[in-house]
Amino acid sequence: MQNEQAAAPGAAKDDKIRCDACPVMCYIKPGMTGACDRYANHEGELVRIDPHVVLERTLAQGGNVVPFNKGEWDGTIVQGEETFVTAIGAGTTYPDYKPAPFIVSSEVDGVDMVTVVTEGIFSYCGVKVKIDTDRHLGPEQATVRVEGEAVGHVTTGEYGSQMLSLGGVHHLTGGSKKEGRITCDALLDLCNGKPVEMTIDDGTTVVVQAGKPPIVNGVAEERMRVGCGSATIGMFAKQWHGKVDEVVVVDDHITGVLSEHQAGKLLDIPETGIKMKGRRSTPGRYFQVAEPGTGWGGTNISDPLSILGPFDPKVARPGLRLLMVSTTGEHHAYYELDETLTPVERALPEALRQSVERIKENCEPALCTVLFMGGAGGSLRAGVTENPVRLTLSVKDALTYVTCGGAPVYVWPGGGITFMVDVTRVPENAFGYVPTPALVAPIEFTMRLSDYEALGGHMGEVRPVSSLEPGEARRQVPHRLDNPWPLSPQKAKRSHG
Repeated sequence: MQNEQAAAPGAAKDDKIRCDACPVMCYIKPGMTGACDRYANHEGELVRIDPHVVLERTLAQGGNVVPFNKGEWDGTIVQGEETFVTAIGAGTTYPDYKPAPFIVSSEVDGVDMVTVVTEGIFSYCGVKVKIDTDRHLGPEQATVRVEGEAVGHVTTGEYGSQMLSLGGVHHLTGGSKKEGRITCDALLDLCNGKPVEMTIDDGTTVVVQAGKPPIVNGVAEERMRVGCGSATIGMFAKQWHGKVDEVVVVDDHITGVLSEHQAGKLLDIPETGIKMKGRRSTPGRYFQVAEPGTGWGGTNISDPLSILGPFDPKVARPGLRLLMVSTTGEHHAYYELDETLTPVERALPEALRQSVERIKENCEPALCTVLFMGGAGGSLRAGVTENPVRLTLSVKDALTYVTCGGAPVYVWPGGGITFMVDVTRVPENAFGYVPTPALVAPIEFTMRLSDYEALGGHMGEVRPVSSLEPGEARRQVPHRLDNPWPLSPQKAKRSHG
Protein backbone atom coordinates (compact mmCIF):
# COMPACT_ATOMS: atom_id res chain seq x y z
CA MET A 1 0.00 0.00 0.00
CA GLN A 2 1.06 3.59 -0.57
CA ASN A 3 1.80 6.04 2.21
CA GLU A 4 -0.22 9.14 2.98
CA GLN A 5 0.73 11.86 5.46
CA ALA A 6 -1.75 13.54 7.79
CA ALA A 7 -4.12 16.18 6.43
CA ALA A 8 -5.50 19.20 8.23
CA PRO A 9 -7.84 18.44 11.13
CA GLY A 10 -11.49 18.12 10.28
CA ALA A 11 -14.08 15.58 9.25
CA ALA A 12 -13.07 12.85 6.86
CA LYS A 13 -14.09 13.56 3.31
CA ASP A 14 -15.12 11.34 0.43
CA ASP A 15 -13.80 7.82 0.97
CA LYS A 16 -11.02 8.75 3.36
CA ILE A 17 -11.06 7.55 6.95
CA ARG A 18 -9.29 9.13 9.86
CA CYS A 19 -6.89 7.16 12.04
CA ASP A 20 -6.79 8.09 15.73
CA ALA A 21 -3.99 5.69 16.76
CA CYS A 22 -1.54 8.54 17.36
CA PRO A 23 -1.48 12.36 17.53
CA VAL A 24 -0.78 12.69 13.78
CA MET A 25 -4.37 11.55 13.01
CA CYS A 26 -3.88 10.80 9.31
CA TYR A 27 -6.66 10.91 6.73
CA ILE A 28 -6.16 7.70 4.78
CA LYS A 29 -7.54 6.92 1.32
CA PRO A 30 -8.55 3.37 0.36
CA GLY A 31 -5.54 1.23 -0.42
CA MET A 32 -3.13 3.56 1.36
CA THR A 33 -1.37 3.55 4.73
CA GLY A 34 -0.91 6.24 7.32
CA ALA A 35 2.38 8.02 7.92
CA CYS A 36 3.49 5.29 10.35
CA ASP A 37 3.10 2.47 7.77
CA ARG A 38 1.22 0.52 10.46
CA TYR A 39 -2.43 1.38 9.78
CA ALA A 40 -4.23 1.29 6.43
CA ASN A 41 -7.62 1.94 4.84
CA HIS A 42 -8.79 -1.44 3.59
CA GLU A 43 -12.13 -1.07 1.81
CA GLY A 44 -13.23 1.62 4.21
CA GLU A 45 -12.02 -0.13 7.36
CA LEU A 46 -9.01 0.90 9.44
CA VAL A 47 -6.74 -2.14 9.77
CA ARG A 48 -3.28 -2.93 11.04
CA ILE A 49 -0.77 -3.87 8.34
CA ASP A 50 1.41 -5.97 10.64
CA PRO A 51 -0.12 -8.94 12.43
CA HIS A 52 -0.69 -9.23 16.16
CA VAL A 53 1.98 -11.41 17.78
CA VAL A 54 1.20 -14.15 20.28
CA LEU A 55 3.81 -16.29 22.02
CA GLU A 56 3.35 -20.05 22.03
CA ARG A 57 4.94 -22.20 24.72
CA THR A 58 4.69 -25.44 22.72
CA LEU A 59 8.33 -25.30 21.64
CA ALA A 60 9.46 -24.87 25.23
CA GLN A 61 7.71 -28.15 26.03
CA GLY A 62 9.27 -30.06 23.16
CA GLY A 63 6.59 -29.60 20.49
CA ASN A 64 7.06 -28.46 16.92
CA VAL A 65 6.17 -24.91 15.95
CA VAL A 66 7.02 -23.06 12.75
CA PRO A 67 9.03 -20.09 14.08
CA PHE A 68 7.27 -17.41 12.05
CA ASN A 69 3.94 -18.44 10.54
CA LYS A 70 3.20 -16.00 7.75
CA GLY A 71 0.29 -17.94 6.27
CA GLU A 72 -3.43 -17.63 6.93
CA TRP A 73 -4.57 -18.53 10.44
CA ASP A 74 -5.94 -22.07 10.45
CA GLY A 75 -8.68 -21.44 13.01
CA THR A 76 -6.90 -23.14 15.90
CA ILE A 77 -8.24 -21.91 19.22
CA VAL A 78 -5.47 -20.39 21.30
CA GLN A 79 -5.11 -22.02 24.67
CA GLY A 80 -4.92 -20.10 27.94
CA GLU A 81 -1.75 -20.82 29.86
CA GLU A 82 0.16 -21.99 26.74
CA THR A 83 -0.42 -18.70 24.88
CA PHE A 84 0.67 -15.20 25.81
CA VAL A 85 -0.85 -12.26 23.97
CA THR A 86 1.85 -9.65 23.39
CA ALA A 87 1.34 -5.99 22.58
CA ILE A 88 3.16 -6.28 19.24
CA GLY A 89 0.62 -5.23 16.63
CA ALA A 90 -2.11 -4.68 19.22
CA GLY A 91 -2.64 -0.93 18.80
CA THR A 92 -2.56 1.98 21.21
CA THR A 93 -4.80 3.69 23.75
CA TYR A 94 -4.52 7.10 22.03
CA PRO A 95 -6.13 9.58 22.73
CA ASP A 96 -5.40 8.03 26.09
CA TYR A 97 -8.82 7.60 27.59
CA LYS A 98 -9.57 4.30 25.85
CA PRO A 99 -8.99 0.95 27.57
CA ALA A 100 -6.02 -1.05 26.31
CA PRO A 101 -6.70 -2.83 22.99
CA PHE A 102 -6.50 -6.28 24.56
CA ILE A 103 -7.30 -7.19 28.16
CA VAL A 104 -7.23 -10.97 28.13
CA SER A 105 -7.78 -13.50 30.89
CA SER A 106 -6.43 -17.01 31.25
CA GLU A 107 -6.12 -19.65 33.95
CA VAL A 108 -2.64 -20.63 35.09
CA ASP A 109 -2.24 -23.41 37.66
CA GLY A 110 -5.80 -22.83 38.81
CA VAL A 111 -5.34 -19.06 39.21
CA ASP A 112 -7.25 -16.55 37.09
CA MET A 113 -4.76 -14.21 35.44
CA VAL A 114 -5.17 -11.17 33.24
CA THR A 115 -2.76 -9.50 30.83
CA VAL A 116 -3.31 -5.92 29.73
CA VAL A 117 -1.78 -5.33 26.33
CA THR A 118 -1.02 -2.05 24.55
CA GLU A 119 1.52 -0.40 22.30
CA GLY A 120 2.92 2.71 23.94
CA ILE A 121 3.80 5.86 22.02
CA PHE A 122 7.14 6.83 23.57
CA SER A 123 8.34 10.37 22.90
CA TYR A 124 10.31 10.06 26.15
CA CYS A 125 12.52 7.15 25.17
CA GLY A 126 15.97 6.23 24.03
CA VAL A 127 18.48 3.42 23.90
CA LYS A 128 21.53 2.63 25.98
CA VAL A 129 24.27 0.99 23.92
CA LYS A 130 27.07 -1.14 25.36
CA ILE A 131 29.96 -1.65 22.95
CA ASP A 132 32.53 -4.29 23.83
CA THR A 133 35.85 -2.87 22.70
CA ASP A 134 39.17 -1.74 24.10
CA ARG A 135 39.45 0.86 21.38
CA HIS A 136 38.75 4.46 22.28
CA LEU A 137 35.55 5.49 20.50
CA GLY A 138 35.48 9.10 21.67
CA PRO A 139 35.69 11.27 24.77
CA GLU A 140 32.93 11.21 27.37
CA GLN A 141 30.12 13.67 26.59
CA ALA A 142 31.14 13.76 22.92
CA THR A 143 28.21 14.05 20.53
CA VAL A 144 27.16 10.96 18.60
CA ARG A 145 25.88 11.69 15.10
CA VAL A 146 23.95 9.84 12.43
CA GLU A 147 23.93 11.39 8.97
CA GLY A 148 25.48 14.47 10.56
CA GLU A 149 22.66 14.98 13.08
CA ALA A 150 23.16 14.75 16.84
CA VAL A 151 21.35 11.70 18.22
CA GLY A 152 23.05 11.25 21.62
CA HIS A 153 26.37 11.25 23.41
CA VAL A 154 29.16 9.10 24.80
CA THR A 155 28.61 8.34 28.47
CA THR A 156 30.81 6.79 31.16
CA GLY A 157 32.78 3.74 30.03
CA GLU A 158 32.57 0.57 32.06
CA TYR A 159 34.75 -2.54 32.43
CA GLY A 160 35.80 -3.59 28.94
CA SER A 161 32.99 -1.72 27.24
CA GLN A 162 32.13 1.77 26.12
CA MET A 163 28.66 3.22 26.49
CA LEU A 164 26.45 5.45 24.37
CA SER A 165 23.23 7.15 25.42
CA LEU A 166 21.09 7.79 22.35
CA GLY A 167 17.72 9.38 21.77
CA GLY A 168 15.71 11.01 24.52
CA VAL A 169 13.08 13.70 24.26
CA HIS A 170 15.47 16.56 23.53
CA HIS A 171 16.87 14.90 20.40
CA LEU A 172 13.45 13.63 19.32
CA THR A 173 11.53 16.87 19.79
CA GLY A 174 13.88 19.59 21.04
CA GLY A 175 15.93 20.16 17.90
CA SER A 176 15.19 20.55 14.20
CA LYS A 177 12.69 18.38 12.35
CA LYS A 178 15.60 16.64 10.62
CA GLU A 179 17.30 15.88 13.93
CA GLY A 180 14.08 14.43 15.33
CA ARG A 181 13.41 12.34 12.23
CA ILE A 182 16.94 10.92 12.00
CA THR A 183 17.01 10.22 15.75
CA CYS A 184 13.71 8.36 15.48
CA ASP A 185 14.91 6.37 12.45
CA ALA A 186 18.18 5.44 14.18
CA LEU A 187 16.41 4.32 17.36
CA LEU A 188 13.89 2.29 15.38
CA ASP A 189 16.62 0.50 13.42
CA LEU A 190 18.63 -0.22 16.56
CA CYS A 191 15.62 -1.58 18.42
CA ASN A 192 14.63 -3.78 15.47
CA GLY A 193 18.12 -5.27 15.25
CA LYS A 194 19.37 -3.39 12.19
CA PRO A 195 22.87 -1.88 11.82
CA VAL A 196 23.34 1.86 12.28
CA GLU A 197 26.51 3.73 11.36
CA MET A 198 27.36 6.61 13.64
CA THR A 199 30.25 9.00 14.06
CA ILE A 200 31.55 10.40 17.33
CA ASP A 201 32.94 13.91 17.53
CA ASP A 202 36.74 13.81 17.99
CA GLY A 203 36.50 10.03 17.78
CA THR A 204 35.70 7.14 15.50
CA THR A 205 33.06 5.85 13.13
CA VAL A 206 31.30 2.81 14.54
CA VAL A 207 28.60 0.51 13.20
CA VAL A 208 26.30 -0.74 15.95
CA GLN A 209 23.93 -3.70 15.61
CA ALA A 210 22.35 -5.46 18.57
CA GLY A 211 23.93 -8.86 19.19
CA LYS A 212 26.67 -8.31 16.58
CA PRO A 213 30.33 -7.26 16.88
CA PRO A 214 30.95 -3.52 16.63
CA ILE A 215 32.74 -2.28 13.52
CA VAL A 216 35.20 0.47 14.48
CA ASN A 217 36.65 2.53 11.63
CA GLY A 218 35.76 -0.26 9.22
CA VAL A 219 37.30 -3.08 11.29
CA ALA A 220 35.10 -5.63 13.06
CA GLU A 221 36.00 -6.07 16.73
CA GLU A 222 36.64 -9.68 17.75
CA ARG A 223 36.94 -9.75 21.52
CA MET A 224 36.52 -7.67 24.64
CA ARG A 225 39.28 -7.38 27.21
CA VAL A 226 39.90 -10.16 29.69
CA GLY A 227 40.36 -7.49 32.39
CA CYS A 228 42.41 -4.41 33.04
CA GLY A 229 46.21 -4.66 32.95
CA SER A 230 46.39 -5.27 36.68
CA ALA A 231 43.73 -7.98 36.63
CA THR A 232 45.48 -9.68 33.71
CA ILE A 233 48.72 -9.78 35.71
CA GLY A 234 46.90 -11.40 38.60
CA MET A 235 45.16 -13.98 36.43
CA PHE A 236 48.21 -15.14 34.48
CA ALA A 237 51.16 -14.48 36.82
CA LYS A 238 51.63 -18.18 37.61
CA GLN A 239 51.68 -19.06 33.92
CA TRP A 240 54.49 -16.57 33.33
CA HIS A 241 56.51 -17.56 36.40
CA GLY A 242 59.89 -18.97 35.35
CA LYS A 243 59.27 -18.41 31.63
CA VAL A 244 59.89 -14.67 31.48
CA ASP A 245 61.45 -12.09 33.79
CA GLU A 246 59.04 -9.20 33.28
CA VAL A 247 55.56 -8.70 31.84
CA VAL A 248 53.83 -5.42 31.05
CA VAL A 249 50.12 -5.58 30.23
CA VAL A 250 49.32 -2.40 28.32
CA ASP A 251 45.94 -0.85 29.05
CA ASP A 252 44.50 2.62 28.61
CA HIS A 253 43.07 2.48 32.13
CA ILE A 254 45.36 0.42 34.38
CA THR A 255 48.64 -0.90 32.98
CA GLY A 256 50.12 -3.77 35.00
CA VAL A 257 53.77 -4.63 35.69
CA LEU A 258 54.44 -8.18 36.89
CA SER A 259 57.58 -7.67 39.04
CA GLU A 260 56.05 -4.78 40.99
CA HIS A 261 52.54 -6.22 41.29
CA GLN A 262 51.46 -7.99 44.44
CA ALA A 263 50.99 -11.18 42.43
CA GLY A 264 54.64 -10.99 41.40
CA LYS A 265 55.74 -10.33 44.96
CA LEU A 266 53.91 -13.41 46.24
CA LEU A 267 55.64 -15.47 43.55
CA ASP A 268 59.06 -14.05 44.57
CA ILE A 269 59.68 -12.55 41.14
CA PRO A 270 62.75 -10.32 41.51
CA GLU A 271 62.88 -6.66 40.56
CA THR A 272 63.91 -5.95 36.97
CA GLY A 273 64.77 -2.25 37.03
CA ILE A 274 61.95 -1.43 34.61
CA LYS A 275 60.81 2.21 34.48
CA MET A 276 57.29 3.07 33.41
CA LYS A 277 55.89 6.31 32.09
CA GLY A 278 52.53 7.43 33.41
CA ARG A 279 51.17 7.91 36.91
CA ARG A 280 51.88 5.20 39.47
CA SER A 281 48.80 4.23 41.43
CA THR A 282 49.75 1.30 43.65
CA PRO A 283 52.61 -1.18 43.22
CA GLY A 284 52.50 -2.63 39.72
CA ARG A 285 49.55 -0.47 38.61
CA TYR A 286 49.95 2.60 36.39
CA PHE A 287 47.45 5.13 35.07
CA GLN A 288 47.77 7.36 31.98
CA VAL A 289 50.70 5.61 30.33
CA ALA A 290 49.50 7.02 26.99
CA GLU A 291 46.57 8.85 25.45
CA PRO A 292 43.36 6.94 24.57
CA GLY A 293 43.22 5.59 21.03
CA THR A 294 42.73 2.55 18.83
CA GLY A 295 46.18 1.03 19.33
CA TRP A 296 47.64 -1.20 22.04
CA GLY A 297 45.19 -1.76 24.90
CA GLY A 298 42.96 1.13 23.86
CA THR A 299 45.85 3.61 23.82
CA ASN A 300 47.22 5.62 20.92
CA ILE A 301 50.55 3.76 20.78
CA SER A 302 51.77 1.39 18.10
CA ASP A 303 55.21 0.90 19.69
CA PRO A 304 54.85 -0.50 23.23
CA LEU A 305 58.42 0.52 24.12
CA SER A 306 57.28 4.14 23.98
CA ILE A 307 55.73 3.77 27.45
CA LEU A 308 59.02 2.61 29.00
CA GLY A 309 61.85 4.69 30.36
CA PRO A 310 65.49 3.49 30.60
CA PHE A 311 66.04 0.37 32.69
CA ASP A 312 67.84 0.94 35.99
CA PRO A 313 71.44 -0.27 35.40
CA LYS A 314 71.80 -1.09 39.10
CA VAL A 315 69.06 -3.73 38.81
CA ALA A 316 68.62 -4.71 35.18
CA ARG A 317 70.96 -7.12 33.36
CA PRO A 318 71.66 -8.13 29.78
CA GLY A 319 69.48 -11.01 28.61
CA LEU A 320 66.52 -10.00 30.79
CA ARG A 321 63.35 -11.31 29.13
CA LEU A 322 60.38 -8.93 28.67
CA LEU A 323 56.88 -9.69 27.39
CA MET A 324 54.56 -6.84 26.50
CA VAL A 325 50.94 -7.72 25.75
CA SER A 326 47.55 -6.01 25.51
CA THR A 327 44.46 -6.93 27.54
CA THR A 328 42.97 -8.87 24.60
CA GLY A 329 46.19 -10.58 23.47
CA GLU A 330 45.70 -8.95 20.07
CA HIS A 331 48.97 -7.05 20.47
CA HIS A 332 52.07 -8.69 21.91
CA ALA A 333 55.85 -8.47 21.58
CA TYR A 334 58.84 -10.19 23.21
CA TYR A 335 62.16 -8.50 23.95
CA GLU A 336 65.53 -9.30 25.49
CA LEU A 337 67.88 -6.64 26.88
CA ASP A 338 71.19 -6.26 25.05
CA GLU A 339 74.54 -5.23 26.59
CA THR A 340 73.35 -1.59 26.76
CA LEU A 341 70.13 -2.68 28.52
CA THR A 342 68.14 -1.75 25.42
CA PRO A 343 65.14 -4.00 24.63
CA VAL A 344 65.66 -5.88 21.35
CA GLU A 345 62.65 -7.64 19.83
CA ARG A 346 62.92 -11.40 19.45
CA ALA A 347 60.64 -14.15 18.24
CA LEU A 348 57.99 -15.04 20.80
CA PRO A 349 58.95 -18.31 22.58
CA GLU A 350 56.39 -21.07 22.32
CA ALA A 351 55.91 -21.17 26.10
CA LEU A 352 54.87 -17.51 26.08
CA ARG A 353 52.76 -17.94 22.96
CA GLN A 354 50.58 -20.32 24.93
CA SER A 355 49.99 -17.68 27.60
CA VAL A 356 49.08 -15.07 24.96
CA GLU A 357 46.63 -17.52 23.43
CA ARG A 358 45.20 -18.14 26.90
CA ILE A 359 44.52 -14.41 27.25
CA LYS A 360 42.65 -14.46 23.93
CA GLU A 361 40.77 -17.58 24.97
CA ASN A 362 39.53 -15.87 28.11
CA CYS A 363 38.24 -12.83 26.22
CA GLU A 364 34.54 -13.02 25.47
CA PRO A 365 33.30 -12.19 21.96
CA ALA A 366 32.86 -8.46 21.41
CA LEU A 367 29.20 -7.60 20.93
CA CYS A 368 26.89 -4.60 20.85
CA THR A 369 24.08 -4.57 23.39
CA VAL A 370 21.07 -2.33 22.78
CA LEU A 371 18.66 -1.63 25.63
CA PHE A 372 15.44 0.20 24.83
CA MET A 373 14.48 2.53 27.66
CA GLY A 374 11.12 4.25 28.03
CA GLY A 375 8.70 5.53 30.59
CA ALA A 376 5.09 4.30 30.74
CA GLY A 377 3.34 7.62 31.33
CA GLY A 378 0.02 8.32 32.95
CA SER A 379 -1.82 8.22 29.64
CA LEU A 380 -0.62 4.71 28.85
CA ARG A 381 -1.43 3.55 32.37
CA ALA A 382 -4.94 4.95 32.01
CA GLY A 383 -5.54 2.22 29.47
CA VAL A 384 -5.05 -0.25 32.30
CA THR A 385 -6.99 1.46 35.10
CA GLU A 386 -8.96 4.63 35.63
CA ASN A 387 -6.65 5.42 38.56
CA PRO A 388 -3.19 5.14 36.92
CA VAL A 389 -1.13 5.51 40.11
CA ARG A 390 -2.53 2.21 41.35
CA LEU A 391 -0.83 0.41 38.49
CA THR A 392 2.48 2.02 39.42
CA LEU A 393 2.08 0.89 43.02
CA SER A 394 1.11 -2.60 41.89
CA VAL A 395 4.31 -2.86 39.83
CA LYS A 396 6.43 -1.61 42.74
CA ASP A 397 4.74 -4.16 45.04
CA ALA A 398 5.59 -6.95 42.56
CA LEU A 399 1.89 -7.76 42.08
CA THR A 400 2.11 -6.84 38.41
CA TYR A 401 4.73 -8.30 36.06
CA VAL A 402 5.86 -6.01 33.23
CA THR A 403 7.06 -7.35 29.88
CA CYS A 404 7.93 -5.90 26.49
CA GLY A 405 6.76 -8.17 23.71
CA GLY A 406 6.84 -10.98 26.25
CA ALA A 407 10.48 -10.27 27.15
CA PRO A 408 11.51 -9.52 30.75
CA VAL A 409 12.27 -5.90 31.60
CA TYR A 410 14.11 -4.04 34.34
CA VAL A 411 11.87 -1.49 36.05
CA TRP A 412 13.79 1.40 37.57
CA PRO A 413 13.13 2.31 41.22
CA GLY A 414 11.52 5.66 41.93
CA GLY A 415 8.47 7.27 40.42
CA GLY A 416 6.62 6.06 37.36
CA ILE A 417 7.22 2.90 35.36
CA THR A 418 10.55 3.47 33.62
CA PHE A 419 11.80 0.24 32.11
CA MET A 420 14.65 -1.17 30.04
CA VAL A 421 14.64 -4.23 27.80
CA ASP A 422 17.29 -6.05 25.79
CA VAL A 423 15.98 -5.74 22.24
CA THR A 424 17.47 -9.11 21.21
CA ARG A 425 15.05 -10.84 23.59
CA VAL A 426 11.98 -9.28 21.94
CA PRO A 427 10.38 -10.87 18.83
CA GLU A 428 11.60 -9.45 15.54
CA ASN A 429 10.24 -6.12 14.29
CA ALA A 430 8.48 -5.47 17.59
CA PHE A 431 9.08 -1.71 17.47
CA GLY A 432 7.35 0.85 15.30
CA TYR A 433 7.19 4.62 15.05
CA VAL A 434 4.89 7.55 14.55
CA PRO A 435 6.12 10.70 12.81
CA THR A 436 5.49 12.99 15.78
CA PRO A 437 8.37 11.70 16.10
CA ALA A 438 8.22 8.88 18.64
CA LEU A 439 8.82 5.15 18.92
CA VAL A 440 6.00 2.69 19.41
CA ALA A 441 6.93 -0.15 21.74
CA PRO A 442 4.92 -3.07 23.12
CA ILE A 443 4.24 -3.28 26.83
CA GLU A 444 2.22 -5.83 28.78
CA PHE A 445 1.04 -5.91 32.40
CA THR A 446 0.24 -9.35 33.83
CA MET A 447 -1.39 -9.93 37.22
CA ARG A 448 -4.01 -11.93 39.06
CA LEU A 449 -7.53 -11.10 37.96
CA SER A 450 -8.40 -10.27 41.58
CA ASP A 451 -5.51 -7.80 41.76
CA TYR A 452 -6.63 -6.22 38.50
CA GLU A 453 -10.09 -5.70 39.88
CA ALA A 454 -8.66 -4.25 43.11
CA LEU A 455 -6.63 -1.59 41.27
CA GLY A 456 -9.73 -0.43 39.40
CA GLY A 457 -9.10 -2.10 36.06
CA HIS A 458 -11.43 -1.99 33.08
CA MET A 459 -13.22 -5.18 34.09
CA GLY A 460 -15.88 -4.76 31.41
CA GLU A 461 -13.19 -5.10 28.74
CA VAL A 462 -11.74 -8.40 30.00
CA ARG A 463 -12.17 -11.31 27.62
CA PRO A 464 -10.73 -14.82 27.62
CA VAL A 465 -7.70 -15.47 25.46
CA SER A 466 -9.60 -18.21 23.61
CA SER A 467 -12.03 -15.57 22.30
CA LEU A 468 -9.50 -14.06 19.89
CA GLU A 469 -11.34 -14.20 16.61
CA PRO A 470 -10.07 -16.02 13.51
CA GLY A 471 -10.32 -12.76 11.60
CA GLU A 472 -7.77 -11.07 13.82
CA ALA A 473 -4.51 -11.49 11.87
CA ARG A 474 -1.84 -12.91 14.08
CA ARG A 475 1.69 -14.22 14.00
CA GLN A 476 2.55 -17.12 16.30
CA VAL A 477 6.07 -16.99 17.68
CA PRO A 478 7.66 -19.68 19.85
CA HIS A 479 8.56 -18.63 23.36
CA ARG A 480 12.31 -18.21 23.99
CA LEU A 481 13.62 -20.59 26.62
CA ASP A 482 15.91 -17.93 28.10
CA ASN A 483 12.92 -15.65 28.81
CA PRO A 484 10.69 -16.32 31.81
CA TRP A 485 7.20 -17.39 30.78
CA PRO A 486 5.21 -14.17 31.34
CA LEU A 487 2.20 -15.94 32.86
CA SER A 488 4.40 -17.66 35.46
CA PRO A 489 7.71 -15.78 35.57
CA GLN A 490 8.71 -17.35 38.87
CA LYS A 491 9.05 -20.66 37.00
CA ALA A 492 11.58 -19.43 34.49
CA LYS A 493 13.09 -22.17 32.38
CA ARG A 494 16.61 -21.17 31.42
CA SER A 495 18.59 -22.36 28.45
CA HIS A 496 22.32 -22.94 28.60
CA GLY A 497 23.23 -23.04 24.94
